Amino acid sequence: MNLLIFNKEKPTCHENLLPRIFRSGGMTSALVRNGLLHSSRAGNHHNHCALVLPNEWEIAAVNNGNSVNCISSHDSCIDQKHINIENRERWLTLSQGRYVLSVDFSWLYDILNSLRADVVFVMVEPDLMPFRDKVTLTSEGDIAGIRRFYDKVVWPVAINPDQPPHYIFIKENVLPKLVNEGLFCLDYTAIIRRCKEQSLAWRGIQAAGTVLDLETETGLLTFLSEVLALSGKYVRQDGSDLVIEENARMVGTVFMGKNVHIERNAIVVGPAILEDNVTVGADTLVHNAIVGKNVKVPEKSRVDNDIVLGLGYNDSVPVPANRSIKGRERFSIHKGFSPQTYSFRHWPRYSYVTTFKRIVDIVAALGVLVLVAPIFPIVALIVKLTSKGPVFFRDRRQGLHGNEFYCIKFRTMMAGADKIQDRLRARNQVDGPQFKMEDDPRVNAVGKFLRETCIDEIPQFINVLLGEMSVVGPRPSPEKENSLCAYWRDARLSVRPGITGLWQVCRTREEGQDFQEWVCYDTRYIKNLSLALDFWICCKTVKQLLKSFVKQF
Repeated sequence: MNLLIFNKEKPTCHENLLPRIFRSGGMTSALVRNGLLHSSRAGNHHNHCALVLPNEWEIAAVNNGNSVNCISSHDSCIDQKHINIENRERWLTLSQGRYVLSVDFSWLYDILNSLRADVVFVMVEPDLMPFRDKVTLTSEGDIAGIRRFYDKVVWPVAINPDQPPHYIFIKENVLPKLVNEGLFCLDYTAIIRRCKEQSLAWRGIQAAGTVLDLETETGLLTFLSEVLALSGKYVRQDGSDLVIEENARMVGTVFMGKNVHIERNAIVVGPAILEDNVTVGADTLVHNAIVGKNVKVPEKSRVDNDIVLGLGYNDSVPVPANRSIKGRERFSIHKGFSPQTYSFRHWPRYSYVTTFKRIVDIVAALGVLVLVAPIFPIVALIVKLTSKGPVFFRDRRQGLHGNEFYCIKFRTMMAGADKIQDRLRARNQVDGPQFKMEDDPRVNAVGKFLRETCIDEIPQFINVLLGEMSVVGPRPSPEKENSLCAYWRDARLSVRPGITGLWQVCRTREEGQDFQEWVCYDTRYIKNLSLALDFWICCKTVKQLLKSFVKQF
């Protein structure tokens, strides 16, 4: 069950669009109501949804005889008969009606069930959506870090008393404990207080999703444009006594009430709503607008991306100066906001990159591991006997779509070498985020030989078998390195990282150029990725390995 809750309007507050629309009982009210119920059912998969409106909103006018969709609340409380109190492991959803929210509920319910909480307060946060950068600030407002997410993210958060959560999820088996004297309170601060009194577990989280505010003109027009685009799913009210004068035109989806008069040469372009007793003056343009009851649009005017409400008053309402809304948000009831463009590259499902390359990786990894099986324990024994610490070095790296994994190598440095790297940063011989220096004091007795011959990277073929890496691809890097350049990061994380790659076989090691070459060759590889290019890189790698191995003797 999902209840869409509307709060009492604030006196002297401009955010009173929805109360005025609902009180009118006109077409706009019906379209908003039906659109909200439809989007709630489609997104949350609830069979029963209802709007909870303050009794001051004259609910009889809103319902229009249909009392199933609307519930009246008094002082933010409703009768317990309106909620299902059953001892089941399901969730009652309370959401703020002024927002149209788009969340992946299959994903969210998995998270809710894992929290082991009776009540969960959820703030929907667009910055946690995939392919967006989240900036963390210090208390002084300085940037502490930038992080990019490649999948939907959930984040623990403290509940702010001044900011009601977008969603409240309550397990239906604990609902009786939240009912007091036959009343169920919808105010979240009262729910928290009741949770404390009844010793119920509650949590607050932020979850990835999109938010559209219907108390803004931009949000309401955007939402109604989508509703009208799906007008086949709603009842269209035909205007009676419609008068269209000479050369007047209507284009697109236009919803009209009774006694609509469109004067000569006027143009009404949908999506648009003309309520009862509306007159559109001569030589006037109305486009993507809501014109309320008893409004007369003056001659030679323009109502573009605007809302003009008369809403039942007997006197005519003048049209304000035009306020075109620029940069309107694109929204879909079913899919949420259109995704941002990003520099990830995608390939067809049965292409070389997505299918054949993986098969080649598995075959190559198995072949190499079988081939080196006799020397594997020998190298491991030498590493163990010549220096203290584990045989393998495991470091967290970002792989395909930013998924982190542990990259495995034979340990070539003293234990804890990564912790003293900052002290050696002044002696770094390459630019960019990577670190390299000749005669690195952290390298152990056999480490230099293992590095020069690339024997230390043989365990990475295990990563290849696990699907975390590929034989050929960009170098696997930690998040702190990838965050330096958004375009480069997105491109290189659109494929699995590789044991060898274009940068490794083409870089010149020229002073001050290494990072620039790294960016250049990674993006060039993603742009030109093919079987022929991978084969060429493998041949170059084998040639370099043989040359490096011979140099050791």
